[in-house]
Amino acid sequence: MTTRVFSGARPTGRQHIGNYAGAIQNYVKLQAEYDCIYCIADVHALTTLEDTSKLPENIYELALDWLAAGIDPEKSIFFVQSHVPEVLELHTYLSTVTPLSWLLRVPTFKEKVKIQPHNVNYGLVGYPVLMTADIILYKAEVVPVGEDQLPHLELTREIVRRFNSVFSPTFPEPEAKLTTFPLIVGLDGKEKMSKQLGNDIEIALSPEETIARVMTATTDPARRYRNDPGHPEVCNIYRLHHYFNPGQTNTIAEQCHTAKIGCVECKRLLAEKINAMLALFRERRAVLATKPKYVADVLTEGAERARVIARKTLGEVKLKMKLI
Repeated sequence: MTTRVFSGARPTGRQHIGNYAGAIQNYVKLQAEYDCIYCIADVHALTTLEDTSKLPENIYELALDWLAAGIDPEKSIFFVQSHVPEVLELHTYLSTVTPLSWLLRVPTFKEKVKIQPHNVNYGLVGYPVLMTADIILYKAEVVPVGEDQLPHLELTREIVRRFNSVFSPTFPEPEAKLTTFPLIVGLDGKEKMSKQLGNDIEIALSPEETIARVMTATTDPARRYRNDPGHPEVCNIYRLHHYFNPGQTNTIAEQCHTAKIGCVECKRLLAEKINAMLALFRERRAVLATKPKYVADVLTEGAERARVIARKTLGEVKLKMKLI
């Protein structure tokens, strides 16, 4: 039996190069080896969105990005989270076996509180429980994640162990599959690339827009003039070259150290490489954008396929919890 993979993303806007390098391309590759289930996590998005007016548009834009990048609905189940309501029911059941202390210690919860201190809602605290429900509803065994999501996945494993101990073995403990490029820092050079923080580069931008965004990026803070020797090991632009321009990283490092190349030149080279890598993706996306019904049908069919698995799992859970 093929190992099952599950992953999802919140629809907070069009995907950026951090999503592309750190997750999406990995999802595409996994389709060749695993039984993949991919979800647009709109309920998760509600924990940080106070204005939901753009949520349908964001869901559509994310679907376009993933399909254009290579998510194949013939190979994978691809759907919108809220279209499979069984996940919300399982979330409720799991919340009764999850201690509050477990949730309050999660690092990403503390980070979100700093970002939105005016909106610390129950959903934000319970985010890892819903994430657990997302994964184990389909009895996924592997979850591709970045390093920042490891605490969430470990909590998922703890919840699974607690449920299996109380109600008898039911779910596998999902294992993390770290991406080869696990953390993409944003244009500010400080925080993880994020739509919410505004330090991102959308993959659907035009080549000209991409160049303009890259040129705003923070580089080596100690390099004030063109002739100053650089320190590529602390430069975010250099880190991005490792993904978008891997064949020239040694040369760029040497040129930076010796001031043979300036930050502006280095940024422009990176922008050119990003545009080259995304050219085919952008062509496919433009074609898909003319077929909104196809995109909607993919998500509808994906939800129907996901619900077949979800109903079976939920029936087993309710039986073991003596609810039926």
